[in-house]
Amino acid sequence: MRTQSTRSAKASEITNGWIVVDAEGAVVGRLASFIALRLRGKHRADFTPHVDTGDHVVVINAEKVTLTGNKMTDKIYYRHTGYPGGIKERVAGKVLASKHPERVLEKAVERMMPKESPLARRQLAKLRVYAGAEHPHAAQNPKTIDFKSQNRKNSRIG
Repeated sequence: MRTQSTRSAKASEITNGWIVVDAEGAVVGRLASFIALRLRGKHRADFTPHVDTGDHVVVINAEKVTLTGNKMTDKIYYRHTGYPGGIKERVAGKVLASKHPERVLEKAVERMMPKESPLARRQLAKLRVYAGAEHPHAAQNPKTIDFKSQNRKNSRIG
């Protein structure tokens, strides 16, 4: 009797696809979870934890994402300058209204990826987030995925 073994994908056999997701009205946490899943390749049948099997993800309209509850005023992003007493904080609403609103979504996806590994950094490099509706990746023929229609909780109006 022959036993079946789990097949491990090789890096040379993997073809990474390109997808476009419109973030207008999408809930940040749910969208970040979906993007992290696609970046890691966990949506594929040949997912292998130590091989980069994920897709390139292009996110447009990142400035129009939605936060649920009171997160717009209560969620705080901390950073440190490196000097004593140099902790700085910004509220999520101010980050979204600033010059780089895409950082809210980038940080959410980054925190859902595996921590401090070369593979996670390579996978995160395949994420491209744009505040507006335009992106320069039309030559890759990305597939458009309608994230908001997958579940009624994925989007909020207002």
